[in-house]
Amino acid sequence: MSSRRLRSRQSGVSRISDDQIADLVSKLQLLIPEIRNRRSDKVTASTVLQETCNYIRSLHREVEDLSERLSVLLDSTESDSAQAAIIRSLLM
Repeated sequence: MSSRRLRSRQSGVSRISDDQIADLVSKLQLLIPEIRNRRSDKVTASTVLQETCNYIRSLHREVEDLSERLSVLLDSTESDSAQAAIIRSLLM
């Protein structure tokens, strides 16, 4: 028995079975566009996790870009406080 499994059992943390991990990886695979669009059905768990990390990073970049664009938009509408108020109310 590995020391990780032993520590897990000793600390009272429930262990996720290999079947549960495989099920979670296959569900994750369906959510990631880069993997979902591939022709091959056989993708390793490692690839799924790596592509998931890449996808999350790209989403973070997209959020940062949209936040910056929104900030510029709000700055440009400061002179028109009614328009800025409408935009802010939509964000809440």
